[in-house]
Amino acid sequence: MTEKKNASELALPRYIAIEGVIGAGKTTLATLLSNRLNARLVLERFKQNPFLEDFYRDPERHAFQTQIFFLLSRYRQQQELGQLDLFHQMIISDYTFDKDRIFATLTLSEHEFRLYDSLLSALAEQVQLPDLVIYLQSNMNRLIRNIRNRGRAMEQNISVGYLQELSEAYSQHFFRETGINTLIVNTPEFDFVNDQVAMEALIDEIGRPNPAPLRMFQVSKPGKLL
Repeated sequence: MTEKKNASELALPRYIAIEGVIGAGKTTLATLLSNRLNARLVLERFKQNPFLEDFYRDPERHAFQTQIFFLLSRYRQQQELGQLDLFHQMIISDYTFDKDRIFATLTLSEHEFRLYDSLLSALAEQVQLPDLVIYLQSNMNRLIRNIRNRGRAMEQNISVGYLQELSEAYSQHFFRETGINTLIVNTPEFDFVNDQVAMEALIDEIGRPNPAPLRMFQVSKPGKLL
């Protein structure tokens, strides 16, 4: 059985960002890890985007407004990460600033994307990069089940085709050289909430010294590691 260690015993990254397709479990894992490691939790403010619900109903008409709002909102939130926090030595977020471009490549027209990308390039230079990205890799059945189970009305119109395109775009992004230390977690059999053995093993992997820049963590079934 994996021994539960204190955060002070591990060589943990200061800033961890968790990524994955809609429904992959980013917020759940970020919240659990922040509680376990006494880290500052930074969650994406998607509910503040006034265009998001319209985007899910009519993507072509509302994509540009939705993307620009997200881009500026995420940029402002990223600026707050540099503020001194006397109570936490770590930051755990349920998104990366880079994710915005993944969505934009799928939703914007060529002219819109050129304008968007010029703004993104200017802002990205002022954004702090995570020390580690945890990419939650899932399958379509689990994504759809998670989206249905959490019951957000605006997400019920998401098509399987869009999820598949998004999943492929995420994989292309994280399996190529990104310049950021990345841990890929295969989630279909990983129960974040109830499988404490796997969770402690994941924390050990996060704190492992001198890891490979791109590595995998996989669980075959509760309590059993691959």
